[in-house]
Formats: sequence, structure tokens, C-alpha cells
Amino acid sequence: MTGTVLVVDDDPTVAEVVVDYLRRAGFTTAHAPDGPTALAMAEETLPDLVVLDLMLPGMDGLEVCRRLRRRAPVPVVMLTALGEESDRVLGLEIGADDYVTKPFSPRELVLRVRSVLRRVGAASSASSAASDLLRHGGIEIDVAAHRATRAGRELSLTAREFDLLCFLLQHPGRVFSREELMHEVWGWSFGDRSTVTVHVRRLREKIEDDPAAPRMLVTVWGVGYRLDPGTGDVAEASPDSPAVSDSLAVSDSLAVSDSPASPDGPARPASPDGP
Repeated sequence: MTGTVLVVDDDPTVAEVVVDYLRRAGFTTAHAPDGPTALAMAEETLPDLVVLDLMLPGMDGLEVCRRLRRRAPVPVVMLTALGEESDRVLGLEIGADDYVTKPFSPRELVLRVRSVLRRVGAASSASSAASDLLRHGGIEIDVAAHRATRAGRELSLTAREFDLLCFLLQHPGRVFSREELMHEVWGWSFGDRSTVTVHVRRLREKIEDDPAAPRMLVTVWGVGYRLDPGTGDVAEASPDSPAVSDSLAVSDSLAVSDSPASPDGPARPASPDGP
């Protein structure tokens, strides 16, 4: 797998390690030391993915991510030294596609970059397994073009959100547990179920007229989630806020291990809007 990856990190040592591992894995790379430079380089190089440090001087990683996704739906993997669950959830809330916390294994970083790009590529080539066009309740997905619209207006979806919406549109009326969605949509055999809850909540904000009282993507309490068929057309959608990316990380001392970590931490109890 090849592609262009933009690495955004103000620590030259960390950036050098990340760039080196990505190049050895076959990727073309570019490096930006700060947010404004990253935005300019993204405009020029049109990267396939951005590896973005959360703790940048001046314009932080969250703001950089918002601006990147406002321009184009580029996948983002976030690097962060913040390992608390609230910080991981914040990254997902603003649209991160994946994250790794410091200290991290460079091999894990490469695997996660490949995983995100694979999901994006699989969605765009899914016409061999499903219809090129998926429609439901005013939502239309062009799988080959990796484009989703609601009431004729384009949705700004992360790679994970796009994959989740495609999967649910292919199985209307069927209930899936969070564990099933983790496995069927993203290929995870273990991980933190709360990440599914976050993605469902984000998706509702973009496809429902009233996300607090969803009519399409509904919760079946104690079981999972279901996309209800036959809910009718939706009202014209309001513009969506661009989302940010997930977090990755390296220790300041670069004490990185070579054993890949699980995609998510241990499971925790479901949030109030989760099953």
C-alpha cells in the first residue's frame, strides 16, 4: 500500500522517526512543524492521510484538524501525549479517524495508517460487493466516489463514520450490537465499545433532523443499534461542522515499543445514549 502522508509535529526527533518508518513502509511523506504550515502543505500536496500531533504550538491539533476537514474529507490520525479517556473521546467527537497515545510503537503507527487508508479504499471499491448507490430516508451514498449526501447536501464524514453509514444502509432493519459493529465494520475483534457509541452519536448529528430523538439510527436498549427502514424523507440538512481526527502518540523520550497495541483500550460501561 502506498500513498502520501503529511506528518504534522513540532518535535523534530519525533517527526524524523515517524517519517522514517512511513517511508520504509512505502509511503511518500511530507513534514510540517506547525498548524499554518500544515494547512498550506495540505493545500499543495493533497495528502491521502495526515498524521497530526495534538499538542502543537499556537494553532493546536484540534483546530488544524477542523480546518483540514473543512477543506476536504482527508483522513486524520492524531498523535497525542494525552492518554485519558476524555481526550480520546474528544478526538473522536471532533471527527478523528484513529488515534495512538504516547508512548507508541512506530510499527503500530504504520499499521493504523494502513488500516485507515484500507477502510477508505475498501469503501470506494465496495461496488463489487454492493450497489454503487445506497439510498435511505433522504440519504444517498455514492460508494465508488466515497461521497454521502443528505437532502442533496454533502455530508462531512470521517472514514469510520462513512464505513458505519454504508454498513447500516446495506442492512436496514437489522439490530447490531456494538461488538458486532466493531467486528463487521472495522474488523476489530476487541476494543473499547464506547468508540462505537461516539461514532453513532456523531453520525446522528449529521443524518437526523433531531439527534436527541433519532428516527433513523435508533437504539434498541440492551441490544444495540438499528437503521429503521421506511422513515421517509428528511428535511433539508443544515451544514455540518467539520470533524477532527484521532490521536496517536510518541513519548517525549521516544521510548517506543515494537509490540502493537489493541485498537482501543478495555471496554467500559455504555454511555447513556449507548445500548
